[in-house]
Amino acid sequence: MKEADVVDLLIHQHAMIRDMFDDVEAAAPEERPECFRRLTRMLAVHETAEEEVVHPYARRRIDGGAGIVDDRLKEENEAKRLLALLCGQGTDHPDFMSGLALLRVAVLEHARAEERYEFARLRAQASAAERRAMALGVRAAEAMAPTRPHPGVESATKNLLLGPPTAIIDRARDLLRRALRGER
Repeated sequence: MKEADVVDLLIHQHAMIRDMFDDVEAAAPEERPECFRRLTRMLAVHETAEEEVVHPYARRRIDGGAGIVDDRLKEENEAKRLLALLCGQGTDHPDFMSGLALLRVAVLEHARAEERYEFARLRAQASAAERRAMALGVRAAEAMAPTRPHPGVESATKNLLLGPPTAIIDRARDLLRRALRGER
């Protein structure tokens, strides 16, 4: 992604997430686990980056930011709980598709609320240079973020304290699972 503005970057990622939900829903049963793994990873790193970079800025610098961010964090926590449940059950669980539908609604409603209440104000109240700096920060945070949902870790402080060791564990698990499946 080449977006240099954090709002453009995150809106682009929201579109990618919508497409990834479509991919999971349309996947054949044998392809569904990999499609869901990609969606899970994207959701985990995307939310971590928002929690570490975007929400702290919005909380401090935009009008009504504290309330806006608090509402988004509640939504994120609920989505993480749904995602963690689906990850634990697996894509072959009989309730997976109905759970995925609930997750999709929660995630897309959350994305719309971010775009409407948080991102619109960021675009209006943050300078172009600040938005470019945040885009760089988001990319850096995503590179070091956990690849699985961790409900209850929605603050920048918790992400910065728990994120790196959790990310190492998540990424090691990812490598091990790929190795066991004979993937590179």
